[in-house]
Amino acid sequence: MAKATGERMAVATALVRSSFLVNAVYAASAREYGLTPQQGQLLCVLMARPIGMGELGGMLGLAKSSLTGLVDRTARRGLVRREADPDDARAVRVALTEAGSALVDDFYTETCRRIEELPAGFSAAERGALVELLARVVEANDVPEVFMDEP
Repeated sequence: MAKATGERMAVATALVRSSFLVNAVYAASAREYGLTPQQGQLLCVLMARPIGMGELGGMLGLAKSSLTGLVDRTARRGLVRREADPDDARAVRVALTEAGSALVDDFYTETCRRIEELPAGFSAAERGALVELLARVVEANDVPEVFMDEP
């Protein structure tokens, strides 16, 4: 049920609803690129660098078996590959393939464009305040770097 104009939402309500909104935009964008939202997250996380399976599981909040399945499915599509970890001969890390890198560049750009449109009715000052406040929430918590300012 919508609130009357001028009525304020509680912080929890506003944050949860905004996360649902962003997730819906993210999922719609992923579908258009032939990805699941989880595959989109995986590719975006790997934009910065190859990442070991243990660290990747922590970043994505996935159990080992779920992460293995996600990486397997994404590798079968030719978007990621497993490679030896140069710092630990026993470990494996996941990296983007050339095809994965090209796809994630387009996916990331389009998804950012769509998310940037969410506060379209805000003034420049309001957008700045929104960014500042959300950045403070993110910085005060352990949030994985799934999206970055500059890939």
